[in-house]
Amino acid sequence: MRKHALPTLLTAGLAATAFFASSQALAYSEGDFITRVGVAHVDPKSNNGSLANGTIDVDVRSDTNLGFTLGYLFHDNFGVELLAALPFKHDIHLDGADIASTKHLPPTLTVQYYPLGGTGSQVQPYAGVGLNYTNFFSEEIEGDAALDLSSSWGLAGQLGLDVRLDDSWALNAAAWYIDIDTDASLDGTDIGKVSIDPWVFMAGISYRF
Repeated sequence: MRKHALPTLLTAGLAATAFFASSQALAYSEGDFITRVGVAHVDPKSNNGSLANGTIDVDVRSDTNLGFTLGYLFHDNFGVELLAALPFKHDIHLDGADIASTKHLPPTLTVQYYPLGGTGSQVQPYAGVGLNYTNFFSEEIEGDAALDLSSSWGLAGQLGLDVRLDDSWALNAAAWYIDIDTDASLDGTDIGKVSIDPWVFMAGISYRF
């Protein structure tokens, strides 16, 4: 029996070493960059406030465009990520009439936690919290008046999931809740605050390098 013990132990040891090395190679780990690209949908909350001393109800409609992120893991379990996108355009209904619109860019920086970071798990969930800056531009309204929406700073929360296809590629789904409030003015006169506070959903692919 002893003749076979050493080769068996060596074989088991080599197999364990190979498995551990493979798991480490597959693991999300410190120093990794992760970029994600997909279809992003911005869905404002249903009640966006009112203007002109509460006499005009505001309804900001949703929009879909290309979104992308770039993240960096500064620890096996922690990283930072920046969300960016092509400009979103939102129709704005005032008292039910579609008479205004705006475009915006919503860069969002989050600090993320990866509970399964450092492991070779095929499913890699993550959560983040951070700060959003939204810049509104190309505001339009029917008539000769000039509509202006101020830039917004607000907190953001994030949940996401990578389902890995191989060492580099994965399918991705993510959602952010963002606090976005903007002061509206018409011909330079303040007419009230618009509370957008959207959910942002993105589905696409992830690449780790």
